[in-house]
Amino acid sequence: MSDATTTDLYEVTMAMSYLREGMTGPATFSLFVRNLPSDRGFLVAAGLESALDFLSGLRVGSEDIDAFAAALHRPSCDLEPLLGLEFTGQVRAVPEGRIVLAGEPLLEVTAPLPQAQLAETYVLNQLSHQTAIASKAARCVLAAAGHPIVDFSLRRTHGPQAGYQAARLSAMVGFAGTSNVAAATAEGVPAVGTMAHSFVEAFATEDEAFRAFARAHPGPVTLLVDTYDTGTGVHIAARVLRDLDRGPGSAIRLDSGDLGALAVRARAILDAAGLPDVRIVASGGLDEYSVDELIRSGAPIDTYAVGTRVGVSADAPYLDSAYKLVEYDGRPVMKLSSAKVTAPGRKQVFRRAGYADVIGLVDEQPTDDAQPLLETVMREGRRTGKRPALDACRERCAADLAQLPPVARRIRAPVAPRVTVSERLSTLADQVRRRIEEGAPAFGARSRSLERSTSGSHRSVSR
Repeated sequence: MSDATTTDLYEVTMAMSYLREGMTGPATFSLFVRNLPSDRGFLVAAGLESALDFLSGLRVGSEDIDAFAAALHRPSCDLEPLLGLEFTGQVRAVPEGRIVLAGEPLLEVTAPLPQAQLAETYVLNQLSHQTAIASKAARCVLAAAGHPIVDFSLRRTHGPQAGYQAARLSAMVGFAGTSNVAAATAEGVPAVGTMAHSFVEAFATEDEAFRAFARAHPGPVTLLVDTYDTGTGVHIAARVLRDLDRGPGSAIRLDSGDLGALAVRARAILDAAGLPDVRIVASGGLDEYSVDELIRSGAPIDTYAVGTRVGVSADAPYLDSAYKLVEYDGRPVMKLSSAKVTAPGRKQVFRRAGYADVIGLVDEQPTDDAQPLLETVMREGRRTGKRPALDACRERCAADLAQLPPVARRIRAPVAPRVTVSERLSTLADQVRRRIEEGAPAFGARSRSLERSTSGSHRSVSR
């Protein structure tokens, strides 16, 4: 089986129905986040590259047909209309690493309706999960206020793939390294690590453990000092590092307790031992909230290692994301369900100074110095360019973060910038709503002409 079967069953049943009805005209689906999670002033777009990998390789083979048939308890011949289906469409998307806000399309897929429908589950999964993780990690970078921060999340992420993604995404938003060897190797990210408490416990004394570790690893080492009594552990680590002349570049790691107070005590011990260059690394259940508190307290911590809470985005583990049909065969469509109304038509996001973003229609021209965010990244089922380097994504993210309003960057009680919609998009939505409510025929040429003639001002997004 291929990744084509990594989908919800109803995508298959809908695609089959479309094919039976001859509904293969071009359809546009828009992927967006309805509302930001609590304590989020922004999101970092991520997951696009995984989605493009999937779409460029999407092809329904005979084994996939057998899997679909088994799931539906039908003979394989019934599913043969899907055989050979592959993605031949266009994708416009916000590049990875860019800041996005609620309601703004992260991605729009335009393809024959059965193809665009069958792509929904996988694409939505990748962008939703990775955007959530990247956004959490970016907040950690902001909280660390210039101090190095590293990823220790692999052992508790929701599977190895999620751990790999967490390592890549954290590097994309500004982390200095990861403990994940596979991700570090593949993505060109520094690999970082220390030792576990089990290593210390395996030796008769901490002194023996630290000396053995240093003998096995020439150069700077990081010693875990809180297996027993933290103060004693720091004294022993200082003695070993001084005896072996391994101070510069080396570090101690604090992994439990009152990290701020312990860091103050540890710094005093190290300085008294003549080891001012030995750094202090803190870990143990950290995320942006605890890092922010430690930074504000003035704790003498040099590097922060974050793991579980960031790797699973513990306080906001999912996004209220959607992948909705906005146009079929030239006809704008929208959903009117209570609290889930969608906007019709293919769109563009225009970024203005101060993140005064405007969501408009795809053929609108930006006003002032507005910058369109969505770029064409796939045509006829193939990428329009090479996969961007991680460094380019990192630079993009850093530039966008630097321009965010201070209230959106806050760790606690952030305020997201307010997004507006263009007058043309608002007018189109009103027209489509009236057509649906009145049971009128499909949106016709007269209405499309009216749409093109509408002015370019904008209104606030209602959420």
